[in-house]
Amino acid sequence: MVPRADFRSYYGRPVLKTPVWEWMIPAYFFTGGLAAGSAVLAAGADLTGRPALRRGTRLGALGALLASVVFLIADLGRPERFHYMLRVAKPTSPMSVGTWILTAFGPGAAAAAIAELLPARRRATLLGRLLRALARPAGLSSAAAAPGVCSYTAVLLSHTAAPAWHEAQRELPFVFTGSAAASSGGLGMVCAPVAEAAPARWFAAAGALGELAASTVLEQRLSPVVREAYTTGRAHRLRGWSAGLTAAGLVGTLLAGHRSRTVAVASGAALMAGSVLQRFGVYEAGVESTRDPRYVVVPQRARLAEQRSVSSS
Repeated sequence: MVPRADFRSYYGRPVLKTPVWEWMIPAYFFTGGLAAGSAVLAAGADLTGRPALRRGTRLGALGALLASVVFLIADLGRPERFHYMLRVAKPTSPMSVGTWILTAFGPGAAAAAIAELLPARRRATLLGRLLRALARPAGLSSAAAAPGVCSYTAVLLSHTAAPAWHEAQRELPFVFTGSAAASSGGLGMVCAPVAEAAPARWFAAAGALGELAASTVLEQRLSPVVREAYTTGRAHRLRGWSAGLTAAGLVGTLLAGHRSRTVAVASGAALMAGSVLQRFGVYEAGVESTRDPRYVVVPQRARLAEQRSVSSS
């Protein structure tokens, strides 16, 4: 019997460089998605006359956006690095495209939220009337940029060399987009009364279903070796809790979220928690796949064998 191959690299060093990102990056992925989904919900609430839902999601979008900026700049180490990325526009770079998408998204989300924060005594002033007039078009502009905000981070990850992220390039944008919709819908259910929260419930339910389905497809389409990065260790535990919380939030939303304020709040909180854990689980899977050489070597050998088979036939 030939012993099973033990994949090692020269001098015990990894084949790929492990990402130097810390916890702030997956947190940035979550808050960016939450901000984007909340902006979409806020625009819909504004157009359909739901003031409580509009106010909650506009403020939620601004709060999540500010948190994203803090996480991103803190991880970059030097705030001016974000400014440097605005010097060029490179369509082939997900980082460059994402920077410009955030730049297009931010002012509209901020203007719409500031209009909600105006004191009553200031609303009749010239500045107050101007802000209130600009709130709707500003909110609609941020909603138009929102799909790019919640999905570009998945494209960014899939363009790295980490096997667990690169192999999942077709499914990760759907996982992140569904997760963003679920979390922002959950926020709307927490912030708005039951009578106004119907759009948030349907948004959350659609997002949760999409996230669970895309996550399942992701695992099935990966090569057997790379799949282990998602189905073992810390990544598996985080994503398992994410799936459980998302499913629980989905069930609560569909069965009783339209009748009970308590169930709606609990379901919304579960969906947001599930979204956070999904981002951290995907992050952990990618990092783990750079540490073990077989995540790189085995898929490479499989691709080479497939190419030889095709060329010989």
